[in-house]
Amino acid sequence: MKNKIPPVLFSLVEVWVCEFCGCKNGVNNSVKRVCVGQGAGVQSDEIYLPNHSDDDYQNLEDTLVVFCVDISGSMIVTTEVTSSSGSPKYISRLEGIQDALQRALSSLLQQSPRRRVALVTFNDEVVIYGDGTSTPLTLRDWALVDYDHIWQQSVAYSIPHCIAETYDQLVQRVKDLREHGATCLGPAALASVAMASRYPGSKVILCTDGRANIGLGEMEQIPSLSPSPLTPYFYRQLSLQAVESGVIISVMTFEGTDCRLADVGRLADTTGGRINIVSIGTVATEIQSASMDNILATGVTATLLAPDGVYFPFEDGNNHKLVREIGNVTKGLEITIQFAVKPEFTDVFLQKDTLPFQLQLSFKTRDQEKVTRVITEQRPVTTCSRIWAGSLNMAVLGVHCAQLCASLTMEGRVQEAQRQLKAQQDLHNQISKQRPIQKEESIYGNWIDTMTTICDDITTESQTLSDQAAKVMYQMKRASSANNNSSSNTNEIQKKTRRKKKPLVEGM
Repeated sequence: MKNKIPPVLFSLVEVWVCEFCGCKNGVNNSVKRVCVGQGAGVQSDEIYLPNHSDDDYQNLEDTLVVFCVDISGSMIVTTEVTSSSGSPKYISRLEGIQDALQRALSSLLQQSPRRRVALVTFNDEVVIYGDGTSTPLTLRDWALVDYDHIWQQSVAYSIPHCIAETYDQLVQRVKDLREHGATCLGPAALASVAMASRYPGSKVILCTDGRANIGLGEMEQIPSLSPSPLTPYFYRQLSLQAVESGVIISVMTFEGTDCRLADVGRLADTTGGRINIVSIGTVATEIQSASMDNILATGVTATLLAPDGVYFPFEDGNNHKLVREIGNVTKGLEITIQFAVKPEFTDVFLQKDTLPFQLQLSFKTRDQEKVTRVITEQRPVTTCSRIWAGSLNMAVLGVHCAQLCASLTMEGRVQEAQRQLKAQQDLHNQISKQRPIQKEESIYGNWIDTMTTICDDITTESQTLSDQAAKVMYQMKRASSANNNSSSNTNEIQKKTRRKKKPLVEGM
């Protein structure tokens, strides 16, 4: 484990011994330590900035928001709403999107007038309007199944102006939209990501009301929650390419539709975007929330080092070093990692008072500055179950259970998710016998109950998660102890399930 950043102290000869593997290492003189927490003892927290040139800097305003909008024939479906006068009226999904986009454009104009904004629409063809000032680019027929062609054409499409210069043109483009045709969602998402890839830290907001049925990413005949070989390759490939480009994708679908959110939602889940099911009344708020500038870092990689003899269940490999590519990070993100001790090392560890753990975070800031943060802690060892149970953080346990079991379910490992849910329920009951469970801690039990309900409904690989269940699973994958919105969402799912008796899992 050579050439690691020193976890605790520098020596005069710039050589240090790794606490985790015992190897001697030299200090890299190309990095500058700019902030030091504790230099030694039970915890240290240090930040390093590698030497860089002025060319690395990026203006925060030099990013792009792409609205990728479904205008297929099904967008003509209407919903009854109450007008300002109190009388009922009917609004189509497209009219709801048009109103929401105009509000979002107005908000961006006021808050970020120097930000670039682009529009892409799709039905049985993809139309790239860009910032609204140039001749639109249309992709159709054979071009809808050519990944490289779509990427090259889209990344080359110029977006020279900011919204302060193009607001009127974009609003007019939105007003002129008309619904018709099929749903080539995949090619439109690819084109949008390609455009945004020129500006790291950009966003794509994808709004649709139907399942992709033509072009790349078509999934009419492909089962969801299948083993990896049958899972749509296109969405995995595009999401990874978006992460590499520092692009965040948010996905919004309309309630009462079947968009195969379990598959399309991978775009948002992998890139750090939002996943939600909207209505005519909520679509404007959701689009504005998704377009807010909450990106903290891109290109994030987390490396966790533990003593030899520790391993990380449910992760690749069986050693004491874990490397996880996180990609984009937005405000409120929490990541949990489970570790365990190999049986042959148990007696060795029980003879120690503490064990060292180190987290290395490498990332780019919003202005594209490269940073490495190193946090090292000595964690106590105990053999007393009462101390162990009393010191457990139920919020962290709840978040971890939600994230782990949702991830296993979305990977098709439903039986393993069910086993983990049972183990977490048993642990929860064990802790409650030793100390009272606080009201705020009981919230996380709702997550377990909701996911248990969904997992119990999945009995065969020929079935697919409903959009509503997929939404909950993706939200659980990003559960946060600082945000109880996911908990309220799961409660709502439970109420709807009991009231409507609608299956969370649907047959193909």
